[in-house]
Amino acid sequence: MTASVCVLYFAKSGELSGLKEEIVQVSTPISGRDLWTLLLGRHPRLSTLQGHVVLAVRHQYIAIDDQLLTLEDGDEVAVVPPLSGG
Repeated sequence: MTASVCVLYFAKSGELSGLKEEIVQVSTPISGRDLWTLLLGRHPRLSTLQGHVVLAVRHQYIAIDDQLLTLEDGDEVAVVPPLSGG
């Protein structure tokens, strides 16, 4: 089964992908790791964020690991790079 999801790119991930958002077809269920790998395949420059980026699905942070996610058409997936603050 596949789902059409909206991927939102914030801050550095937007700079690296050149996009603020895009619609992506994903297999579902999908692991957080496979979802990240899919996005890296579309935007290889995101690899500079490897190990520092967080994904959020339906406004909840998810681990980039082997836990399975069930995505539905219209879900939002946010790519949130580390934030610097002061």
